[in-house]
Amino acid sequence: MSRRGSEPEATRRPAGRDHWLARPETIRLLWVVFIGILAATVVADVFVRQHADFGVEDTLGFYAWYGFLTCVAMIVVAKGLSVLLKRSDRYYGD
Repeated sequence: MSRRGSEPEATRRPAGRDHWLARPETIRLLWVVFIGILAATVVADVFVRQHADFGVEDTLGFYAWYGFLTCVAMIVVAKGLSVLLKRSDRYYGD
């Protein structure tokens, strides 16, 4: 219904001014912070005694690599579902 440029003047963002999460320096900082948190949790795994139900849970960094592999599996399943559930561009007609 709305066309480009038809939004009120107050809601328009000045040209060349990106959202703070879209700036390259912020993205780089977030990567460094998240990798630091991941490394800290793996290092903390050395000093904290785990009460594992299964033997594999006693391996170093188990929850970090298990979470990573689970995330990768969810992405692969989602991509597979998108192939099965995808509809053509003309699904709703002209």
